[in-house]
Amino acid sequence: MTDALRQRSRRRAGIGSFLTYLVLTIGGIVMVFPFLWQIVMSLSTNSQVMSVPPTFWPGQLQFGNFVEVFQKIPFFDQLWTSVLITVLRTAGQLVLCTLAGYGFARMQFRGKNIVFALVLSLLMVPPQIYLIPQYLIIQDLGLLNTALGVALPGFFSAFGIFLMRQAFIGLPTELEEAARLDGANVFQTFYRVMLPLIGPSISALIIITVLWSWNDLLWPLVVTTRAENMPLSVGLAALQGQFSTDYSVLMAASLLATLPVLILFLALQRRVVQGLAFSGMKG
Repeated sequence: MTDALRQRSRRRAGIGSFLTYLVLTIGGIVMVFPFLWQIVMSLSTNSQVMSVPPTFWPGQLQFGNFVEVFQKIPFFDQLWTSVLITVLRTAGQLVLCTLAGYGFARMQFRGKNIVFALVLSLLMVPPQIYLIPQYLIIQDLGLLNTALGVALPGFFSAFGIFLMRQAFIGLPTELEEAARLDGANVFQTFYRVMLPLIGPSISALIIITVLWSWNDLLWPLVVTTRAENMPLSVGLAALQGQFSTDYSVLMAASLLATLPVLILFLALQRRVVQGLAFSGMKG
């Protein structure tokens, strides 16, 4: 009777594992299919892209679509602008969000909870509301059509502060007490003791900021008017014509613009998952 129960439990476990892998496989195919479809369209002609029913594989691969991307937009100038904006925003987020998160998590001051609630309330405010005030400030600073003008409003984010606060809360207080006994001041405790221990959360903040900055469209579209000063997100939008659009060239440009962040995400995906999980352990 015991052997029969064991065999039945093994069968159930085997069926459960099979169903789990089946669901994961189907989900993976669904998630990867848009990217594969983008590759196919980038190697097709515009008539094949627009054909009904759709052409799932072009007869002759159109590598000339990638060459045409460089002819229609200053791709390398826009790529450099996107990289510069992303680096500036990421550096600003790391400095300001880690400092603010440490302050909210470890320091005691009057009105701390009220201030933190006000910071979190920014998550509920649509960015379109403060678009005009931001534009007027950047205009008065003379930073229109510059990478700094695009990146400056992204130096701070309420989500980044919340993420860093959660990471610092998860660390034991004994570490700070030991550092103070050794004579470390507040900044030395933050920089040398606490900050190295939240590496996974910092990696998560980096990849989230990079993805958000790389795909940002509305603000750069407002601030930049010259093609050579535009990031790639705005340059891709410029490829869409008013009356007609060469979607094969647009997909080729989108594929080229996606590759840098895709490589970065594949390199850091494990640290991103660890960071998000680590930051949510304590609240």
